[in-house]
Parts: sequence; C-alpha cells; structure tokens
Amino acid sequence: MAFNQRREYLFLYTVKDANPNGDPLNENHPRYDGDTAQAMASDVRVKRTTRDEWVRSGEIVFVDGEPKSLKTRFEELKKITDQSDAREIMKQCLDVRLFGVTFALDKEAFAWTGPVQFKWGRSLHSASFEFVQGTAAFATERGGADNRQRSFRNEYLVPFALMGVYVIANQYASQYTDASDEDLQKMVDGLWQGTDNLITRSKNEHKSRLLIEITYKEGFNGKIGALDDKVTLLDREGKVMDRENQKALRSLHEVSLDVRALLKSMELKREHIANIRVISDGEINIIQEKQLKGISRIEVR
Repeated sequence: MAFNQRREYLFLYTVKDANPNGDPLNENHPRYDGDTAQAMASDVRVKRTTRDEWVRSGEIVFVDGEPKSLKTRFEELKKITDQSDAREIMKQCLDVRLFGVTFALDKEAFAWTGPVQFKWGRSLHSASFEFVQGTAAFATERGGADNRQRSFRNEYLVPFALMGVYVIANQYASQYTDASDEDLQKMVDGLWQGTDNLITRSKNEHKSRLLIEITYKEGFNGKIGALDDKVTLLDREGKVMDRENQKALRSLHEVSLDVRALLKSMELKREHIANIRVISDGEINIIQEKQLKGISRIEVR
C-alpha cells in the first residue's frame, strides 16, 4: 500500500582520507564546487550506496550493479518474481518503487518518477583535496629481466568532509509505484547502514553521523526544502570558521553543528508535522541538542 504522508530527510556523514565521489572525466578527482571548495556527491552515488546495502540484505532490486543488458536482467527478474508483466515485475523491485524507472524493452515502454528524490550532497564546509602517488605492486619488465621498472598509481582523497544530503519523499508519486511506509524505512536503514558498509579502498572511512526525518500530516503537500542549507558547521567553541580553517579540519571532534535555522523552520511548520525522528551515531556535537530532543525522539546507532 502506497504511503500517504510526505517526508523530508537530512542525512549527514563523514568522509576521512577517502574519495566521496570521483569524477571519471577528471582523473577520478573528487567532485567539488570550484567556487566554494565544497566536496560533492551525486544523487546517483548516494542511491548506489543505499541500493548496494539492499542487495547485501537480499532485497529484490532492478539495478543490481552487475554488468548485463536490460533484457538479461528482465529475464532474471521474471524467474525471481514468477511474473511476466513488466509493470508488475518492476513493482516487485524496491529501488523502482522508491527511485522510479525508465523501462523500454521490445514493445513495452513506460517511465515512473520515483517518489524519493535525492539532492546532490555537499560538504558543510570548504574541504581540501590531496593528490597522492604510489607504486604498483608488480614491476614491469622493460628490455629484459634485468631492466625492471615499477609503474605509478595516482589518486586523490579528501582528508576530511562532513557531507550533507537532502531527501524528499513525495506521497503523490508513490501512488504509481506502490512505495510503502515500510519501503521508506528500508530506505533509511539502507542509507545509514550502506554508508557504514562502504568498505573499499577509495571509500573506506565513510561514517553515518546524523539522520533527521520529518513526517508531515496526511493531506499536507508543502515542504521546508533544502534541509542541508538549514544547518551550519561551526568550530568546537561554536564560532564561525574562515575558509582556511574549514579546509584544515581533520576530525568530527573539531566541529559543532548549529541547527538553529532548521529548528525555526520546523517550528513554522509545527501544525503540519506529525512526527520528527532523529538517528545519531552519538558522536556529532549538536549545539541545540536539548531543543532537538524536546521535539523529537532520538535513536542512537
């Protein structure tokens, strides 16, 4: 059964000595805003993190991350779901119910806009980007066994970034995909746990820090919007940092989070809000934590 209450989410996670989202057209350099020096992560990257966690937990998804044709994947799903109708098969896939799909195979073609939409993620501060060189594990023989030379590998990393992602769940689009309240909970779990499970060489040390979920009353179709713009990163003493101090950050313990603007926005929408839920890792320092606890239930993971 489709969900009928709009939701907004703010998700924060840290990246340390890793690449939040490499740009393949720029030597896999971390995506960034050239004017503000903020690290960036595309909505596709964040959805992949969530989807990969669903695959690990055994959920049926349309995009399973393996290189294959649409026809091959569709035939696999026909066997998995024991269905033959394309629309019914797509509704069996968790990623389609939440993120939507564009399907075109043989004479069957349709497109569903996903009820869950992610904004591009940005660091809440200016970050620094470092170029690192290393040597390959094996030498390359050039002109005989006695003339061996190791090749070099190049990579980029971000020493530290606190990333913010805004997400909105539109109840109207869920009527077409049949996304349910249970599916939204799986999205939250997949986003949180999937980020912690990004254990690869380029993604290791990604860590979920804070997730705020605002659930509105049935019938409300407005929004606060861009929740990531409603929070500000300050130093540990609660003072504004200049760009150079922001770039010098190397740890979550050096900063504090000011959610005053977000609290004000939620207060303005108070009559329309049914519930506020907060998930925290217990380490992020929120300046207005007492006020946040007063209007929400906080779960520590």
